[in-house]
Amino acid sequence: MPRVCHFTGKRTTSGRQYTHRGKAKYLGGVGTKVTGKTKRKFKPNIQRVRAVIDGRVCRIKVSTKAIRMGLVVKPMKRNWKPEQAAAQA
Repeated sequence: MPRVCHFTGKRTTSGRQYTHRGKAKYLGGVGTKVTGKTKRKFKPNIQRVRAVIDGRVCRIKVSTKAIRMGLVVKPMKRNWKPEQAAAQA
């Protein structure tokens, strides 16, 4: 499955990493120069969580930003106990 948020649509994006050489002008140098550009990926922080979607509990991939914004409705905790333990207690 792709690394995509179910709610916000965040996905892996591409970019570049720049390598610099030299001393900055404000520090007394002649300025920095770009000596290389490398392709890289920016990956979102995606988590697999159990959430209530349309009244059903299912596992979805969600970004942490969506979790913090409160877009994810988590299911209720189960209070199930085995029958033997319930009979003894």
